[in-house]
Amino acid sequence: MTTHRLKHHKSPCLRADFNGGIKSHNVTTNSTSITTMMKLAILAALTGSAAAFAPSSPMGMSSTALRMSDETTATVEEPAVNNAPVVEETPLTPAVVAINGWSADAALPCYGLPGAVSPLGFFDPLGFSKNTDLNTVKRLREAEIMHGRVAMMATIGYLIGESTPTITYGMDVHHTIANNQIPEIPGTVLFPFFLAINIAEALRASTGWVEPGLGPLFSLREKYYPGDIGFDPFGLKPKDGKAFANMQTKELSNGRLAMLAAAGMCVQEQVNGQGILENLGF
Repeated sequence: MTTHRLKHHKSPCLRADFNGGIKSHNVTTNSTSITTMMKLAILAALTGSAAAFAPSSPMGMSSTALRMSDETTATVEEPAVNNAPVVEETPLTPAVVAINGWSADAALPCYGLPGAVSPLGFFDPLGFSKNTDLNTVKRLREAEIMHGRVAMMATIGYLIGESTPTITYGMDVHHTIANNQIPEIPGTVLFPFFLAINIAEALRASTGWVEPGLGPLFSLREKYYPGDIGFDPFGLKPKDGKAFANMQTKELSNGRLAMLAAAGMCVQEQVNGQGILENLGF
């Protein structure tokens, strides 16, 4: 009975403690709620500040790039369309400079160089000038005209050397044939003779030929006319192109004949051992 009565007895002390406990619990709960709210506020503030330093999203970059592209496209003006017909320009052909009145023409034999005379006209049975370039044709003409000039001097030399008084043989005109005269000439006479030949050839080469290392080998200068080395002490070179071609043809014809004559004289003396005039009965 006493126990039961104590259990159901509501004493003021217990009521006071119970109310105090409730108040204490409410204070604790309110303090916890305030702390939680403050943490949430601080977390929200930190999240916002972090977002300010974070890189922008790809969507933002794409939209910005699109806006910039639109603005650039809007500012670029479309080029004006020219509806005029296109006219093809014809390439300019460089003018050919005439040398002594001669201009190279690929449609003509030997590019139009003089020397074709009747009755044979253009005579090249072995086809040395066929399908050759301009430099080769000029080089062949240079060789022809130079050999012709040497042959003309050699022909005169055969006749004079055997039939007139000379330094070597004196007044005796019945001396050795021309083919055997060179071995009999002393070296003091031959040395100046060959030195003069070397100097003349060096001057000719420097005038008409391209220096080794500055172009292809065996090439003549572009503005050089074959055989025209500038040696004209008597002023016989014509100023007119046609007159020059006529004189060049005459020189070539005489040179060709002299080459045949010099070769014939050399062979004749080797065969019978007689001088040229002696063989003719003089």
